[in-house]
Amino acid sequence: MASLPGVPEAVESVRKAVDRVYGHRVMRRRGTEVTSEAALRAARGSAALSGADWRLEEVRRRSDFGAEAEARAVGAALRVTAEAGQLLSVWRQSPVRVLARLHLVAAGRASVEDERVGRPRLAGEPVVEAPGADAPGPVAEAPLPGPDEVAGRLDGLTELVLAGTDAPALVTAAVVHGELLALRPFGSYNGVVARAAERIVLIDSGLDPKSICPAEVGHAELGRAAYAAAFEGYLSGTPGGMAAWIAHCGQAVELGVRESTAVCEALQRGAA
Repeated sequence: MASLPGVPEAVESVRKAVDRVYGHRVMRRRGTEVTSEAALRAARGSAALSGADWRLEEVRRRSDFGAEAEARAVGAALRVTAEAGQLLSVWRQSPVRVLARLHLVAAGRASVEDERVGRPRLAGEPVVEAPGADAPGPVAEAPLPGPDEVAGRLDGLTELVLAGTDAPALVTAAVVHGELLALRPFGSYNGVVARAAERIVLIDSGLDPKSICPAEVGHAELGRAAYAAAFEGYLSGTPGGMAAWIAHCGQAVELGVRESTAVCEALQRGAA
């Protein structure tokens, strides 16, 4: 996949963009602040794609995310984004454990009473993105894989991560993201978990070790329609479709870089 038409160019463009923001003078002194702000904006973007499109100021202001359905969706994205960076050592040993943990964290208080939380769904169990919210349906209208197929493909994903690969980080992150969107392994918050897994791969690979290039921001900025269209390419399994999905993920990372560069500039001016 790394050699598909357009993919090497996307990989190189992302690499240059990431290098530029890491070279910003603010990163030498206030990198932790940039990381924190990137996480907040990433969570806002991920929640927006799951049907809770709040203004950044509202996400920053709120402290109660357990009330109405949209608030729970935003809270789920915030918790998962914060948790993702803490799970790198586990990811290298058992990606499935990390995915289960992310789903448990996303579900929050609901996990206490719901036995479906933190495990792959069983036959006949429903799938929704954000429970109770007026969220859009699946990113693409594709058949829901059965539990056996989910288990087999999760095993394949685990083998990919554990065996390592010479593929660029962008390609691996796009495949992990796309595969989880396609499988929808849990009964809820699959999109939030998939985007967090993409984040983990980008951090773990060394491309974005300080987690300051939030692809979630870019995915949200490009819009749900473009996200769905690119994901249809992944589902098609064709070379052109796969290349389009990887390029879309690359564009999302670059837009995340642009967001964090703006944060760096604001910090430099004393405006943030």
